[in-house]
Amino acid sequence: MGNLASRFVRPVLGLLLLMGALERTAAAPPTYSVAIVPQFSAQQIHAEWQPLLKRVGDEAGVTLEMQFPSSIPAFESAFQRGEPDFIFGNPYHAVMARRKQGYIPLVRDAKLLTGILVVARDGPVSSLKGLAGHKIAFPAPNAFGASLYMRALLIEKEQLRIEPVYVKTHGNVYRQVLVGDFAAGGGVNQTFADLPAAMRDKLQVLYETPGAASHPLAAHPRVPEGVRKRVTAAFLKQAGDEQGKALLKDARIPNPVAADYARDYGPLEKLRLDKYLVLEE
Repeated sequence: MGNLASRFVRPVLGLLLLMGALERTAAAPPTYSVAIVPQFSAQQIHAEWQPLLKRVGDEAGVTLEMQFPSSIPAFESAFQRGEPDFIFGNPYHAVMARRKQGYIPLVRDAKLLTGILVVARDGPVSSLKGLAGHKIAFPAPNAFGASLYMRALLIEKEQLRIEPVYVKTHGNVYRQVLVGDFAAGGGVNQTFADLPAAMRDKLQVLYETPGAASHPLAAHPRVPEGVRKRVTAAFLKQAGDEQGKALLKDARIPNPVAADYARDYGPLEKLRLDKYLVLEE
């Protein structure tokens, strides 16, 4: 009798354990990767984005796991291979990602992005003509407002002969212009506004690009439509309370709005910027 009971109990216990494991697996939210364009250090990006992604993910019923590309070119290579589920990149990254993998913009900030060219306020250069033949610092070849669009305008519209040098981040641009390593440097209105007043007051904006729709959070088309809608709604919801507003401000999306590729980023295709792209495999 004992052996018979044992033969009956063991399969039942095994089945119960299997069912419990399946329930725990089913209860775990799906995980999606998020790559943020590395305009800043990985430590800064993590500090600014992780709390927001945690809150958005919790509300959307998913886990948003950050990836940290080593450079802007590495970020571009990753999304062109379709590796991240979500990306947060510049406006022309939206064009590149759409063409290559079909990424779908979800949300962006309401404020337009403007590229700026800065010089030292007390430096020797006070006009575009004074930059002819000079080395100019840019964060990366394909940083949209700070480099790609700016270089196209300087060369084609302003007929300015320059030598671009890429110094990886916006912070490096501003610092190296301040210490005199470069006569001028490219940035954007958002990162310039983030500078400490002591630094910002020593720089002046010499030239600006026309405004463009700002950096979008975009999803790879493999991400289910329901997940895309929940993540979008969760991002927009953050503007409804003080904690959410603070998190959005840290991530530089203080006034999130729904993004639309045709309206927001499709017009950038007409700028014919592809010849200024520098791509790394």
